[in-house]
Amino acid sequence: MATHSVHQEPRHRIRLDDHLPVDHRLNMVYRIGAGVMGAFLIAFGILGIVDHIGFFDTGGNAVMGLNTNGTLSILSICVGLLLLVGMVIGGNFASTLNMTLGILFLLSGFLNLSLLDTDYNFLAFKIQNVLFSFVVGLLLMVFGMYGRVSSTLPHDNPYWRARHPDSS
Repeated sequence: MATHSVHQEPRHRIRLDDHLPVDHRLNMVYRIGAGVMGAFLIAFGILGIVDHIGFFDTGGNAVMGLNTNGTLSILSICVGLLLLVGMVIGGNFASTLNMTLGILFLLSGFLNLSLLDTDYNFLAFKIQNVLFSFVVGLLLMVFGMYGRVSSTLPHDNPYWRARHPDSS
């Protein structure tokens, strides 16, 4: 059986951290997503700290409808501040940060779901916290991937142009 090679054009690889124009409209989506989620997490964390809940207390202390303790409050403030930094920097940094933290929130939801009602649940998660992690994770991923990841990007999208440099 004869074999032959088919000459194919080299595929251009796109990096998700390529530069976007500063004034591109997608930048606002990334910033708003990071800012809204960051502000909510900071508010949740501050309210948890104000209630003087113990750091590893696994009692039924609730803030804004979610169970919390001191450790979860501090962690929420840190992640919220990181998202606000992403909002200030904007651009691809905010987009990549949103996607990364979205994936981490989803993984945290699955991990804490498996730790419910065990002695290892040191963040005092309950099912509403797990659902919150899933929702925030999905929202952050949508905000981060918006306009970057799709098979039907418009031809004026900078990511489509980077994937198709010969089609100008």
